[in-house]
Amino acid sequence: QVQLIESGGGLVQAGGSLTLSCEFSGRTFSSYAMGWFRQAPGKEHEFVAGIKGSGDNTVYGDSMKGRFTISRDNAKNTVYLQMNSLKPEDTAVYYCAAVGATVVFTTTFRYDYWGQGTQVTVSS
Repeated sequence: QVQLIESGGGLVQAGGSLTLSCEFSGRTFSSYAMGWFRQAPGKEHEFVAGIKGSGDNTVYGDSMKGRFTISRDNAKNTVYLQMNSLKPEDTAVYYCAAVGATVVFTTTFRYDYWGQGTQVTVSS
């Protein structure tokens, strides 16, 4: 059984940076594509970024391009989300997700496993 544990959320001022981490356990990490999603109050889940198991392909949501960077360390079974130039509209609960596939998906229903989420709050 795959388990995902996010960490690194918190309160940051607009323009600041945060790095989220998601620790994976239970299966062979490199066999799983990983994604980050977020959900703001009253809104649906939004795709943030995704990365292949090999780490050689990444995909980003439109509003994150140029500000967010997804990466992974397969030796540490961890995926990261570096967030720069944060805006108040980035405030949300951020979730990591995993799927045993060789491609990156941008929709929630493609992912089989989810973490509990970590709150990111950006103050203006």
